[in-house]
This record gives sequence, structure tokens and C-alpha cells, in this order.
Amino acid sequence: MNIAAPKGTKDILPDEMSRWHAVENLFASVCERYGYKEMRTPTFEQTELFARGVGGSTDIVRKEMYTFEDKAGRSMTLRPEGTAGIARAYIENGMASLPSPVKLYYDMSFFRYEKMQKGRYREFWQLGCEIIGSPSAYADAEVIAILDTFFTELGLAERQLELGSIGCPECRPDFLHALRAHFEPNLDKMCPDCNERFKINPLRILDCKVESCQPFIANAPSQLDYLCADCEEHFDKAKRALEALDISYNINRSMVRGLDYYTRTVFEYVSTHVGTQGSICGGGRYDGLVEILGGKATPAVGFAMGIERLLLEVEAQGIELPAAAPVDLFIISFPDTAVSAMALAQKLIRSGLSVQTDVMERSMKAQMKQADRSKAEYLVVYGAEELAAKQFVIKRLSDGAEETVSADDLTDYLLKARK
Repeated sequence: MNIAAPKGTKDILPDEMSRWHAVENLFASVCERYGYKEMRTPTFEQTELFARGVGGSTDIVRKEMYTFEDKAGRSMTLRPEGTAGIARAYIENGMASLPSPVKLYYDMSFFRYEKMQKGRYREFWQLGCEIIGSPSAYADAEVIAILDTFFTELGLAERQLELGSIGCPECRPDFLHALRAHFEPNLDKMCPDCNERFKINPLRILDCKVESCQPFIANAPSQLDYLCADCEEHFDKAKRALEALDISYNINRSMVRGLDYYTRTVFEYVSTHVGTQGSICGGGRYDGLVEILGGKATPAVGFAMGIERLLLEVEAQGIELPAAAPVDLFIISFPDTAVSAMALAQKLIRSGLSVQTDVMERSMKAQMKQADRSKAEYLVVYGAEELAAKQFVIKRLSDGAEETVSADDLTDYLLKARK
């Protein structure tokens, strides 16, 4: 039988990789300009990391994790999100001793067993960043500024920042009490998952997408009405900072994030493009996570966005991403010059040029077709005469213009032509 890719996964083929590289390279550039450094965590971690860090009441932990026992009988889980692993690495590697704040970004794959939807896969890639060690609302504004700069430079114009606050351990209990009082009379009309969430963490009910539950969720209390004085001040400070940065936002009174570790500021960028309206990315503050995982109490804030979902949005908004770098030169060779042509290609490639030559021992006609398919800027025919004379007739394929160039000058000629 034929072996296919597992359901919920996809092959990213060469023609698509140039689009991935365009967004990945731009994101890395923006993060580096803000002083963030890249890091990566293991593909699998101890299950306890996510059970404690992400939260036992979340759908991720309850339903979506890929968990298995290793050969020593230890429970391991393919990482379903990035922040818990970053926090674990921060503790384990003594990063608390570094000057604060510690600024990190990542580009990694994650795994969740969830319902398949457009732009959502069971193995998926996310770009994200975390700033660890700052309790200030200015850190919240900075990570949002990173996103705003990235989206602006990407050309993603049709976007809206949704901003909210879900309070802290001091004011959350009053809000949870209000939620319980609101939902309890209607539990018999709500889905089984919401009934279970009511017992474990009623905040998770606000995440429900079941249609029959929406009328009760729409009229639910807002955490913004239960913020303590410190959370209110923090939220106001974040808003003032965003205004100073000329970043517009919409206050979302019912925003909730799908992970239990969030506190205070939460946010999402959503699309305003007709037909693709939905979340592009999300994040917020998580001041208790490092302590939950065994470290010292350490404030932090960050975000993550799925590359697959982002690329769908890029396409929907008609954004042209840079294509793969062009081939500088295609060398056509013959049986008696094939090895010399390969040696020449090697020299040119080591000089920073993109060069292709035949490795199939094709006819000259077939090589000419291959040169056309490669979309090379220039072409040279490397025959016995060229080998003896140590010079080539170089042809510009866009207009057929030709020029004779010595073998010694070929590298400089191509490098200058590239500029």
C-alpha cells in the first residue's frame, strides 16, 4: 500500500518554501532589531510541564496533546505550545541570572490533536516571542509593537488589535464567582464540555464555540468590571503606551485566552479582510508561569502566531512575497568538460553565487531546456574550446545579449551584474 503523510500534517514543498522563508526571515529581522534573540526547545517534554504550565482545565491538556510513554515508562508529550517550554528552559539554564529582561523569540513546530480546519494542522509552525523579567505594562506594549512593525513591513494592512485584561490572582476570584452565578442557572441548556468547565474553571466556558452556548456567553460578566486597582492601573498604562506608539486598538470586554497561565493584559490581532476574519495571532502576560514551574516569581509577556494561518491571510490580502533568490548562472557542459564545469560551478558557488550545471549527462538540447526551467540570469556553454581558451561567451537570457569573459574575470563579472 502507499504510505501517506499522517492526517493533519502536510509537506511543505520547495515552491512554497520561499513564502515561508520570507515571513520567517522578516520576523527574525524585526525581533533582532528590538533586541530579542532566538532560542529553541526540545520537540517533546515531560507531560507534567504542560499539565502544570498550560493548565489541566484547557482543551489542549484535556483533549489535544500527543502524549506517549518512552522506553523507561516516563510520560512524554510533543510540545503543543511554546511558552511553557521557554519558561522551563529559563529556569533550568539559570537565565534568571542574566540582565533583565530576557528577550527571546522562536520559530518552531508544535503538535495538537484537534479538529482539522483551513489553516489548522495537527503539526503546525508558530513564530513567537517572550520578554521575561519585566512587570511593566511597557513590556506589554513592546511585544505588541513588534507585531505591529512586523505586520506593517509584511504589508498586512487589514488588521485590528483586540485588547483586554483578565486580571490577576487578587481580582480573579470575584470574577469567577460572578461567572458561576451567571452560568449556573443555564447549565442544563449548555454543552457537556461547558458543564465540565464550570466545575474546573468557568473562565474556560468563554472559550466555547458551540452555537447553543453562545447566547449565555454573550451576556456573561466581563473581567474588566472586576479588575483590582493594580490591574486597572497596569491596563491603563499599557493603553497609554500603545497610543504613544500610534498603535490603534479595540477594547474587547469578553476576551479570554485558551491557556490558563495568562494574567492581566491579553490581546489578539484579528483580520478585517472580508471572508477571512479571524485571529491572526494572540498573546498576553503570564506573571505566574515561571513560579508554577518551580522558579522564582517572574513576570513575563509574549505572543505566538501560526505560520500557516498567517500565510493564508497574506494570500487573501493579495500580498506578494519575495520569490526565491534567482540562479545567477547555468553552465552547459559536454562529456569531456563535465568535471571541469562542476569545478567551475564549485568555485563560483563558494564566491557567493547561485550556479547550476548538469549532473544527468544530458544532451545539449536537454540542458538548454533545463537552463530555461532554472530561470537563470546568465548561461555559458563550456566546451573543449572554452576549456582550452579559458574564456566564455556569457549570454544574458532575458534579452540574449552576449559578452566574452575570461575564466579569471567570470566571478567578478557575475557579482557586479547581480548588484
